[in-house]
Amino acid sequence: MMLQFLSHVKQDIPADGDPIALAIVLGVLVAFAVWVFLDKSKKKKAAAVVAVPTPVEKPATVIPKAPGSAGQLKLYNVEPKTAAMIMAIVADKMGKPLNELRFLSIKEVE
Repeated sequence: MMLQFLSHVKQDIPADGDPIALAIVLGVLVAFAVWVFLDKSKKKKAAAVVAVPTPVEKPATVIPKAPGSAGQLKLYNVEPKTAAMIMAIVADKMGKPLNELRFLSIKEVE
């Protein structure tokens, strides 16, 4: 069967081959080998990056409140420095210590 398939090929083909064709084939084989090697090394690096365990986030530490504080203060369009000044002025006008007053929120009114 093989002989019938090759029966149309001329018999005067030189056996030594073409050196340029051989160089091209070898170049393609080397390029393919380099590509496979680089592809494997990229996959190893990607697997190494994936294998790194993600750090577990610790819950936020609860900061103890200062003595005399009365909770959270919500600021709306007011800087903390300005809010502190307003609280000090209110405490002074009322004649009470600042730690006895409770401010829920401070909002800038325009």
